[in-house]
Amino acid sequence: MSGRVALVTGGTRGIGAAISLALHQAGYRVAATYLSDEAAARDFTELTGIPSVQLDGRSSIACTAGVLQVSEQLGPVEVLVNNAGVTRDAMLHRMAPEQWYEVTQTHLTACFNLCRLVVPGMRERGFGRIINLGSINGQTGQVGQTAYAAAKAGLHGFTMALAREGASRGITVNLVAPGYVDTDMVRKVKPEVLKEIIARIPVGRLGQPVEVARAVLFLASDEAGFITGSTLTINGGQHMA
Repeated sequence: MSGRVALVTGGTRGIGAAISLALHQAGYRVAATYLSDEAAARDFTELTGIPSVQLDGRSSIACTAGVLQVSEQLGPVEVLVNNAGVTRDAMLHRMAPEQWYEVTQTHLTACFNLCRLVVPGMRERGFGRIINLGSINGQTGQVGQTAYAAAKAGLHGFTMALAREGASRGITVNLVAPGYVDTDMVRKVKPEVLKEIIARIPVGRLGQPVEVARAVLFLASDEAGFITGSTLTINGGQHMA
């Protein structure tokens, strides 16, 4: 539905930027958050007209300030897309506690902080859409990604539990789990490794950010009101559950 307010975390780059733009083009009033790359955020806003808001999801204080800023500028948040993420890959026996905390807090704690702030208003209005971004590696695991896989798998459980809590109040909560998508992060992979990854994808290519964005756009819509607690995998057939 056009005119609804959507907040997309990590929404100025990669998959997040594609999601922000898809929602914007569909008529949503979108705010996109970023953590530290002010130059990229400024360029994104100038290019799209979508306002960018600096927000550290790991901090409840920062989340409160960010949601308040969005509410004052655009209105109460009706669609929340928890997309912001980070990887700090290392084998477990070499992983520093700081790496574990940064990854789990960026994915799980940030999701909790933001959902806790927007759910009360959604309950009062009788409408809400929360879409969390998982990962194929949260479903299958991956060497060197115990923290990332645990955080993404945690979002699966979080999604199902919150979906049960919000269902009677018109709030749907779903998870989109992308596979390997053509983003800056994936482009940094060594060519020989990337070739092996693509060889394991039945459709024979990487996904495109816009393909993930289209799925999020549907789950955010009024028409998706009977879908909640679900996981939509977008991985070219690499993992089928």
